[in-house]
Amino acid sequence: MEIKKNIAEIKKSIPENVILVAVSKTKPIADLQEAYDGGQRVFGENKVQEMAEKFDALPKDIQWHMIGHLQSNKVKYMAHFVNLIHGIDKLKTLQEINKQAKKHDRVISCLLQAKIAKEESKFGLSFEEIEHILKSPDFQELENIKIVGFMGMASFSDNQEQLNEEFASLKNFFELHKKNTSTNNCQLEILSMGMSGDYPLAIKNGSTMIRLGSSIFGSRNYSS
Repeated sequence: MEIKKNIAEIKKSIPENVILVAVSKTKPIADLQEAYDGGQRVFGENKVQEMAEKFDALPKDIQWHMIGHLQSNKVKYMAHFVNLIHGIDKLKTLQEINKQAKKHDRVISCLLQAKIAKEESKFGLSFEEIEHILKSPDFQELENIKIVGFMGMASFSDNQEQLNEEFASLKNFFELHKKNTSTNNCQLEILSMGMSGDYPLAIKNGSTMIRLGSSIFGSRNYSS
């Protein structure tokens, strides 16, 4: 019952326009079912095989989000059901998603990942690289994907000023392109920022999608 309670409390504390992604990687199906019974319908996984197994086992009105760093050769295993792919940082990956989506007569929604953290370990594109992709003729040919927003992960830090600066930079970039970029395969609606440790600040900076794991399911069991 703790999972249901956590979801209810989080949903009460966030604005209605903010989408809650329950980060369910490594969690057993029973935990996801409890979250589902508590009204949660959006789940994020970081391994394609694990997500595919959970897709087969759980109700079909769940929206599955791929939130991990994606290898192109794994796209084919989820192209028939994935709702949103986060964290795209290569045109080549978009081309593979487009190819696999076409086989299933689908248009798959994607988020481009911006590198906003000061840490070297984070994946992501610079703002210039995002602009380059969106303007490139190769991108404009892709008919079976749609860029629906940007996502970014702030530094792993307690420095609120730094986090605020990182979130604000992506918010400003998002707003600029939301006004000025609209094509068949790019219509920006989602700004995904914020995890269990920093989501209130991310929401203050305009995030419309947060990804919470430990706040919902408790501490992660890394051995599972």
